[in-house]
Amino acid sequence: MIETAYAKINLALHVRRRRDDGYHELETLFAFVDAGDRLSVQPAPRDELRTLGEFGQHLTDPFDNIVMKALTALPRPQGWAVTLEKNLPVAAGLGGGSADAGALFRLYDREYGLPDDWQARAAKLGADVPACVRSEMCLGRGTGTELEPVENDLAGTPVLLVNPRMPLSTGPVFKGWDGVDRGALPSGKASEIAYAGRNDLEQSAMQQCLLIGEVLSLLDRTGARIARMSGSGATCFALYKDDLALQIASDMVREEWGGWWQLAGKLR
Repeated sequence: MIETAYAKINLALHVRRRRDDGYHELETLFAFVDAGDRLSVQPAPRDELRTLGEFGQHLTDPFDNIVMKALTALPRPQGWAVTLEKNLPVAAGLGGGSADAGALFRLYDREYGLPDDWQARAAKLGADVPACVRSEMCLGRGTGTELEPVENDLAGTPVLLVNPRMPLSTGPVFKGWDGVDRGALPSGKASEIAYAGRNDLEQSAMQQCLLIGEVLSLLDRTGARIARMSGSGATCFALYKDDLALQIASDMVREEWGGWWQLAGKLR
């Protein structure tokens, strides 16, 4: 069986407060791109994980990988040998590991059907994992695990992801947040929320990775409808009116910063 681990982006990410448990109260608009990592599984005597792809070498400890943790969380009558083609950069604000775990949950659902408590099992693996299991646009509240439907009027919108190849850990970015509550997520359709929203972690992330500002500045010059950082960075995204505008923007990024990672696709 084969499944795509769709890249996750936060079209908007509002940080409301620090919680007593040390986490942050969030309001976010999750969206997913129609491309990402690729997982394939086949029966095996025991669970195994093999990594390949452009960023496969960054996953140095397979036993600590979230995919292996997801395998443990989903009991089966036989082992699974998983091959993970890692096409998304690591520590990039794209929920790459969470997307991989989400894809594994979908593979499990296809074979056995998910257990009734799958959301709780997914949340134990990471705050983004429940959203990544569904991999459809939705609102996330709490730590991101409380999911709500949203009217998705952005499906099929061309999107460009750009990362300056600088990994950025989530913890320090949240720690650098200035603690100012700038207000709730707007209401309405997905487009209305996205265009009126913001990412409250951008300033903290840019202090730790100055190239994020360069990425956003370049994307702003490509005629994007919106350009914003995703998650805790350093990946940024831009939405475009049509495929031609997306292609022109991709070429512009390649000409000015050929070493940057980029992925073109459409919102699911």
